[in-house]
Amino acid sequence: MSILTQVNSSDRTTPVSTEQQGTNETTITSEIKTTFTSEEIQQLLPHRYPFLLIDKIIDYIPSKKAVGIKNVTVNEPCFQGHFPGRPLMPGVLIVEAMAQVGGIVLTQMPQAEGGLFVFAGIDKVRFRRQVIPGDQLVMTVELLWVKQRRFGKMQGIAEVDGQLACEGELMFSLVN
Repeated sequence: MSILTQVNSSDRTTPVSTEQQGTNETTITSEIKTTFTSEEIQQLLPHRYPFLLIDKIIDYIPSKKAVGIKNVTVNEPCFQGHFPGRPLMPGVLIVEAMAQVGGIVLTQMPQAEGGLFVFAGIDKVRFRRQVIPGDQLVMTVELLWVKQRRFGKMQGIAEVDGQLACEGELMFSLVN
């Protein structure tokens, strides 16, 4: 018989299984993180200000997907020149933010082994809505495949208030 129990009462872990075998109870103590704080993200990714573009991970499924948040503020350096009087988040930064969310999935995979995943290609990227200061960008990035333990492809979408802002396929290569 298997009974689901919660290891940690916060949203930061998923339930784990507790099995009963005869009179001895066996507890599986491995917990799977489902959220990551900014500090935890910095332990996983090499990016730093002003290029760390995700504030937190709100949902994470190992080797499958991650959902990250980027709070867009007028204080960011890109808005000084893009564009004065009408600040718009550059599309390349939206794509980079999606890639960083994807990096959380890739860095947690066994084949990463301390390496660094970098862009190998970007396909079918489309921008559907402007992103401006005050917006909260919600990015969902799902792993499509990994080949030869060195190359990966992911599908990313970025939304603001439930509206699609950007979508595309992101390809990565593992470098040592």
